Order: sequence, then C-alpha cells, then structure tokens
Amino acid sequence: MDHRTFIAGLSASERARLTEKSDAKGLVMLVLHFGLIALFGTLITLGVPGWQFLMIVQGILIIFLFTLLHETVHGTAFRSPWLNDWVARICGFLIAVPSDWFRYFHFAHHRHTQDPDKDPELATGKPETVWQYIAHVSGLPTWRNEFQTLIRNAMGSSRDAFVPKNGRRKVRREAIVSLALYATLTAGSVAVGSDILLYVWILACLLGQPFLRLYLLAEHGRCPFVANMLENSRTTYTNTLVRKLAWNMPYHAEHHSYPTVPFHKLPDLHRLTKAHLGATSNGYTEFHANYLSDLKGVSG
Repeated sequence: MDHRTFIAGLSASERARLTEKSDAKGLVMLVLHFGLIALFGTLITLGVPGWQFLMIVQGILIIFLFTLLHETVHGTAFRSPWLNDWVARICGFLIAVPSDWFRYFHFAHHRHTQDPDKDPELATGKPETVWQYIAHVSGLPTWRNEFQTLIRNAMGSSRDAFVPKNGRRKVRREAIVSLALYATLTAGSVAVGSDILLYVWILACLLGQPFLRLYLLAEHGRCPFVANMLENSRTTYTNTLVRKLAWNMPYHAEHHSYPTVPFHKLPDLHRLTKAHLGATSNGYTEFHANYLSDLKGVSG
C-alpha cells in the first residue's frame, strides 16, 4: 500500500481526529523545551560543578529546536497560526535556519522526497565514505552551508529554485535581520565583557549539532528513491525521551505520509500505518551501525 491509498482509505471522522491541532498540547511542550534550555543555561552561567558537560545537554536542547521549527513551518505545533509563525522565527534564529527560507526548502523536500533531481535535501548528497560520514556528523559543513546561505540571501544573490520570485524579497529581509541581530548580540557581549552567550548558546550549539546530524540522517538515509512516503522515509523506534525531544519526528514515514497530522497525533497515525512501513530501524544505534557497514572503505 502506498501513502495515497492509505490516506484515501481513512474515514472523514478519522481524518478529523488525526489532524486536530491544539494550542494547549503545543504550549506544554514549548514551555518544557524552553524551560530546560533556561535551566541548563542558568546552571552553566552559575558555573556549577561539571558545567562544561552540561554544555552538551544545552547544545542538544537548543539544536533540536530544529524539530520544533519543522513542526511550526507545517503549522501543526499549535492551532493558532500566529503562534506557529512566531515560534518558528525564534527557533530559526537560534539555530541559524531562518523560518521563511526553511519553509520553502522544506515544502520542496515534501513535494519531491527522495527525488535525486528535485529534493533539495539531496543537493549535497549523503555520506558515502567513512570520512564523508565523519565530516557530516561533525556538523561543520552544516554550519558553513547555513551561514553561506544566510549571506547569499542577505545579498540577494541566491537563486534557490525552491524559493519563488515573489518570496525572494521576504527571504532577503529575513536574512538581513538575522545577520544584524547576530552582529548586535556579538557587539553587545564584547562591549559588556560577557561570555555568557558564547557558552550557553554558540559553543553549546557546536557541541549539540552532531547529535542532530545523527538523528536527521536516519530520516531518509538509505531509503529507496521512490514516491511512496511509506517507503522513502524511515520510522525509527526509540525511547520516550528522544521522541519528546524531537517532537515525535522519529515517526517520520508517518509524518511524510500525512504531513497535516500534528506531533501529538503521530503515535495514533503510527498505529494505523505500522503494518505498511517499508523502512524502520530499532533505534539510532542500529541504523548507524548498518549505515557504517555499507560505507565505502569499511573492510569486512
């Protein structure tokens, strides 16, 4: 069964139940996620024993705001459109992925998932050697690409095919504002002689990025280049902590099959699609062990 056949087979009441959004459920998760960021940021600022190791946790919490950004650009984190919009902008700013640009990028990814010629996520390719895998997981190429994109967008020199002509001015304005705010915060920190932002945000994000790379690689890595969303996207079975951190996006085949289903309804959708999933992994350790065994240059 492909995803279109599955969706067509749902009753009107099932569709209504699965796509019901909630401000309350979204706000509970939002307060929890940002509350933990504030907590660990405070502990790092106070210099509690072991604060250096807490930077890793802080970085993971901040960089996984990508999954909240993802949910908000779909308009499914909250019922209220203005909440989705503003939370998306805040998350995008914190991880250097502006929300307007990402919305165009991500919707193109949904329209052309696993199409080597049209899916923008495949533009840079997946790691095919051990060294490519190490570089990818480090997150350094990601930071380079993100800031190069920001600068190109701010200069108006980007010609990303997925950004429509009538959206380029908005994307440019967004990039200019983002870069101006980064410069202002940097200058302000230097002026007052404070290194708080360096430790609770910038270095923390550098430490957290590899964990997001490991997570995201499982979403489509080694999935077939087919149109069926139940096959070209992977659901990864994992623990409650990871599912909460990632706003239930480990249910990724489910999300791609029916992207208007909000995060808190994805477990329900999973129960309906489980028998039809073509790509699953029993945890991220299993996925990466299998991925590494397939890379060029791995002996035995």
